[in-house]
Amino acid sequence: MIKKTIIAGILFTFYAFSFNSEVRAVLEPSNFPSLDSCLDIRMPLDFCGEPVPMKNPEIKERMEKEIILAIWNRPQVILWLKRANRYFPTIERMLSIAGVPDDIKYLSIIESALRAHAGSSKGAIGFWQFMRSTARRYELIVNSQIDERRNFYKSTDAAIRYLKDLYQIFGAWTLAAAAYNMGEDGLEAEITVQKVQNYYQLYLPLETQRYIFKAIAAKLIMTNPKKYGFRLSKNDLYAPLQFDQVQINCTQDVPIQILAKSANTYFKKLKDLNPEIRGHYLPQGVHTLVIPKGTSTGFHNRYKTNLNIWSQQENAHVYIVQKGDNLSNIADRFNVPLPALLIWNRISMRKHIHPGDRIIVYQQKKIE
Repeated sequence: MIKKTIIAGILFTFYAFSFNSEVRAVLEPSNFPSLDSCLDIRMPLDFCGEPVPMKNPEIKERMEKEIILAIWNRPQVILWLKRANRYFPTIERMLSIAGVPDDIKYLSIIESALRAHAGSSKGAIGFWQFMRSTARRYELIVNSQIDERRNFYKSTDAAIRYLKDLYQIFGAWTLAAAAYNMGEDGLEAEITVQKVQNYYQLYLPLETQRYIFKAIAAKLIMTNPKKYGFRLSKNDLYAPLQFDQVQINCTQDVPIQILAKSANTYFKKLKDLNPEIRGHYLPQGVHTLVIPKGTSTGFHNRYKTNLNIWSQQENAHVYIVQKGDNLSNIADRFNVPLPALLIWNRISMRKHIHPGDRIIVYQQKKIE
């Protein structure tokens, strides 16, 4: 992974300098800092107010490694900076209210780069990379229809509560963050066996050994981006999200398209605003829905009208399964894509259908 990151940085630099001088001037200022100057770290250094023992040569080496790797991946850092303007103000406010150090916000950078749909090979999902079991422990809904690990506000609240609990267990924010990365049971075991309760002196899984240093590298770069050659203007940054919220009581599974139409927007926009919704339907129950700014007025009236129209259409497009039917030949018969048939009926190809079953089919072709 390290080799791939370095190679990517070299290729990016070569690509940028292959342009003519005018274009290079726009892409990279001529006074781009040298790598050695980027390692001029101002002392003292801390994470969440806890000092980093930079006089220890090993600690200094580990810190320099993460800074170099981060600034080489310039496209990623640019995205950090742009996205942070969208999300950090909310994270900062929530941390302050909870009495949690502001530096914790950098964990969201190294966990997901502030991406709702980020996922790991181990099954962690969302802005704060919750595993399913931990997410449910902190009251996040995770099922086949809703995954609140992707909800920025709910997952941030859960992450803050989890980290506060970890701090109560371990008594240091560096250890709390390490436990967040590797699990509290694993960290407790290592502390017990090694008889050491200092993050910088513990031998931990390699990912966790790098974890705090990566967060501090992000902190250093993002608090002083110009020092590291990143000169984005305010207009370059992504604007904070603006939206309305509405509460909706779904008496049945409701198509996202119906909700989007009621919010005067389109399917993708509503899904982007509510990334916790999986698939094409909002499940039965009470939900708080995020919709585009200014569309809450009249939303419920539009929703009632659109839902009634959809219900009538659905009833008018029921096909009764006959002997010998299967999903593929039903789709062919009515000239509709098989995946659409599966979506309309909330079923998979593994579903066995039987004579007398009701199948919803839109866009029917006249049968001669």
